[in-house]
Formats: sequence, structure tokens, C-alpha cells
Amino acid sequence: MPTDRPGPRADLDRAWVLHPQVSLRPEPFGALLYHFGTRRLTFLKDPRLVEIVRRLPEAPSARAACADCRIPDAELPRFGAALASLAESAMLVERAQSGRHDLKGSGLA
Repeated sequence: MPTDRPGPRADLDRAWVLHPQVSLRPEPFGALLYHFGTRRLTFLKDPRLVEIVRRLPEAPSARAACADCRIPDAELPRFGAALASLAESAMLVERAQSGRHDLKGSGLA
């Protein structure tokens, strides 16, 4: 889905986290992400992607979160594209930009 403005790219070697206004809700099919600021709803249908997103706050990089989830190197481009899509829709932000390093106890993890 092309956009008129360039969005952030989800560099796998950078640290990412859910935007402070995003809530992740587990579902039988995977999870829902809801952005309270934009009112955007995103469905995560791959349980491995859900687990990667959950591990992002503690991982030193998105690549490390993928490795923790045992994502094969051959599948990294697909997961990188999925994370880029989440970044472009403001569901993910770079950790340094978010100001939120720990999701535990926030009700958002």
C-alpha cells in the first residue's frame, strides 16, 4: 500500500517497541493491536509475529527478537516487512523515540 509520504523503515538492527498509545490484545487467531491516538486497528495473524512484538521491549534489536523466536534467516525479510508495516502505521516506534522502555505493569504488554 503506497503512501504519499515516506514512513519509517523497521530496521531489524534497531530497537523497536509498541507506540505508547498502542495496546496488544491476544486473540485465538493471534492478536489485535489498537492505537488509541489514531483509532487504527491491526490484526496480527501469525503467532510468531505476535511473539516478536511482545519481545521487542526487552530485545536489543528487532533482529534479536526474531532470533529469540527462532525465526530462520530465510524468513527475516518477511518479518522485517511486517515490522516495517507496523512502523509505517505508527504501531511501532524506535525505542529511543518512545520514551517507554518497560511495558510490564502497564497493561499494554
